[in-house]
Amino acid sequence: MDIEVLTDKKLELEIVLHGEKHGLCNALRKILMEDDDVQYAVYGIDHPLIGEPTMTIKTKQKKNAKNSLHKAAKTLKEETEEFKSLIEEI
Repeated sequence: MDIEVLTDKKLELEIVLHGEKHGLCNALRKILMEDDDVQYAVYGIDHPLIGEPTMTIKTKQKKNAKNSLHKAAKTLKEETEEFKSLIEEI
């Protein structure tokens, strides 16, 4: 995966997630929307076969959008590791 930054403002971050599809984007979006500092987190894929997801994160007040993304990625990693260990027990 490669991440291209389109917009990098304190309260807003717009990125392209090259090589990804709905799975990662939906998971990140869900975790971001659970963060009280995030006003909205959305993503879109222009073309279902060849399009790449563009995600926009907008934070509230003086919170940093990049920090919210880092926090969400860490949470997703922890949840994934927990899920993996549960699967391995089966």
